[in-house]
Amino acid sequence: MLRTFFLLLTLVSGFSTPVLAADTPPDVLARSTTQEVLAILKQDKEIQSGNLNKVYQLVEAKILPNFDFNRMTQLAVGKHWTRATANQKQALVTEFRNLLVRTYSSSLTAFTNQTVEFRPLTMKPDDTDVTVHSEIRQPGGQPIPIDYSMYKTSFGWKVYDVSIDGVSLVTNYRASFASTIRQSGIDGLIKTLADKSARSAPQPAPRSGS
Repeated sequence: MLRTFFLLLTLVSGFSTPVLAADTPPDVLARSTTQEVLAILKQDKEIQSGNLNKVYQLVEAKILPNFDFNRMTQLAVGKHWTRATANQKQALVTEFRNLLVRTYSSSLTAFTNQTVEFRPLTMKPDDTDVTVHSEIRQPGGQPIPIDYSMYKTSFGWKVYDVSIDGVSLVTNYRASFASTIRQSGIDGLIKTLADKSARSAPQPAPRSGS
């Protein structure tokens, strides 16, 4: 499920592209940039061949600016967030972000010919928190509903949760985070995230002659 999440959030990355105004409606941002991102994925031979280092660079450039990892981490940690010190909170955000990026970078290499369709968004002019509904369509498979929870910031709209077929990414992590905190404390969760991130990081290519 989480591998699918990362591939799908990549398909709608680029919400905050410079050519679009910060007050552009969230569904317009998503719809107008998706096709561009899909075209890049289809044309980039290095990504298609499994170049994880290039994938990681793409994720850093395209994904991170569009998601509020501070809010995502706070929601995932849940009631335990208030117990964390300032340093622990920063470490949790950093390690959670790194884990998502490094673990699921490999999902990009699995991209083939999926398409994305967005449903009409009904929102009031003063709404600051909305859900953008979309479907991922793939040949030979059932459509996968994807909901993006987004809120308006001074820098434009940001994603703080993604639900795939009704399953929330934040909620999914909250259960495992709570279990780790009960067993090992907040520092134990930080270490667990760091260890998982390190294991999933792209490995350097072998040196010539080695």
